[in-house]
Amino acid sequence: MSQYQRLLLIINPLLRESAAINHAAALAKASGARLHLLALIPSLDGLSLLETGDRQQAREALLQDHRQALEARAVKLRDRRIEVTIEVDWAADVEQRILAHVKAYAPDLLIKEIEQVSALRRAFYTPLDWQLLRDCPVPVYLVGGSGYVLPRKVLAAVEVSDIESADNSLNEQIIRQASALAIQCDAELHLLYACDISAAYLANMGELPLAELTRSLREDLQKSFLRLAGHFGVASSQRHFIEGRPVTVLSEFADEQHVDVIVMGRVRKRGLSKWLGSTTEHILYQVPCCVLAV
Repeated sequence: MSQYQRLLLIINPLLRESAAINHAAALAKASGARLHLLALIPSLDGLSLLETGDRQQAREALLQDHRQALEARAVKLRDRRIEVTIEVDWAADVEQRILAHVKAYAPDLLIKEIEQVSALRRAFYTPLDWQLLRDCPVPVYLVGGSGYVLPRKVLAAVEVSDIESADNSLNEQIIRQASALAIQCDAELHLLYACDISAAYLANMGELPLAELTRSLREDLQKSFLRLAGHFGVASSQRHFIEGRPVTVLSEFADEQHVDVIVMGRVRKRGLSKWLGSTTEHILYQVPCCVLAV
């Protein structure tokens, strides 16, 4: 049975080329899923300077141009026997329009190309990709890097630092989503935990010497990781327990091992952590591959 039935691809109509179309098309072809291409055009302030009649005519002409361009792409996909529908519209609030389409269309995946945003710009406003990671109710597949359009190596990044927390349930969602993607694409499934044992984390762990405490905690975390990997039947050669900061570990591993997709968890943040961004949010600008956020 196919892992995916409906895919929703968000396109920036101002871009002539989109790597995300190739990725979405390959996944739709492999799974037999229906693919809906949604292009949203942010409202253009310049049109407000025109007279009412001219403004309406300009809006319709611009929409028609983009519809024709997108339909030409859709025709090529249909020639490959991919079921494709398109939609082009204006959007005063792009995120809210995307979320409304997600609710109405109920896709298995929301697919979008990663928008590269500098650290300076991220300090002043929240990127659309981050907004979708926080608010979208379905898994978000963000396309980046230059690897295979159909994944050959899928990496599930898990967190085992607190096996009594909600992380354990999230780990299961991450692995099941990664496994579904790997099965659909006939790809290798790998499992990784970035073990980051900091002095701050150990501060309240008792009177044991730091070196002994670090070793003991590392052993406990590794046992938890191996139990998790064993529970889901991940081969020993495809389990990776690596010490270091998560963003650094994932970025280096993805680059060295030619990972095509990293599957990660996402949680809704509040307060200061919401503005600083999660590991999943920051990884978008570090790894040379796609990110599937659960």
